[in-house]
Amino acid sequence: MGGIYAGAFTPTEAAGIGAAGALVIAGLKRQLNYQVLREVLVETAKTTAVLFSVVISALIFSNFINRAGFTDALLAVVTGLEMSPFMVMAAILVIYILLGCVFESMSMLLLTVPIFFPLVQSLGFDLVWFGILVVVVTEISLITPPVGMNVFVLSGVMKDINTKTIFRGIVPFWTADMVRLVLIALIPSLSLALPHWLYS
Repeated sequence: MGGIYAGAFTPTEAAGIGAAGALVIAGLKRQLNYQVLREVLVETAKTTAVLFSVVISALIFSNFINRAGFTDALLAVVTGLEMSPFMVMAAILVIYILLGCVFESMSMLLLTVPIFFPLVQSLGFDLVWFGILVVVVTEISLITPPVGMNVFVLSGVMKDINTKTIFRGIVPFWTADMVRLVLIALIPSLSLALPHWLYS
């Protein structure tokens, strides 16, 4: 994190440095052998293949959206409805919460950001603020009753606790998250103060 904020390397490069550090620590603790290294490399290859397939599909989808003129059509519809910019943003947040019922976070971001990004930009919103808002609402959507995907993942791991109990347990946290989302949406400076301070 220090290297990222100091401008020494990008977040992607930081991930590589972190992985190299973990490799060194494992070697120093004598927990690294051929079998472990082989398993790590195989899992890395599998994960990378899955991520690249998602990213490539999202890029193809994004290019299709742009060439089909969907973004311009969406902007024209919003302009025709004469909705205020904040009403448009509220509608986008509701869409993200609903999508969280059926999509996991990465797929949701890669499929929706190419559509909403130009719209939000044309409405004059701060794009850093929009990025923070999208990440926050995406994570909230994954625990939103009655079909939060992460809740069912947790239910599958903790088989001795039923789904109803898990939903009941997350309600206070979900409520606090929704309050936080509203505050960030209504008061952009809450989320922009730290980035502006660090990069000004």
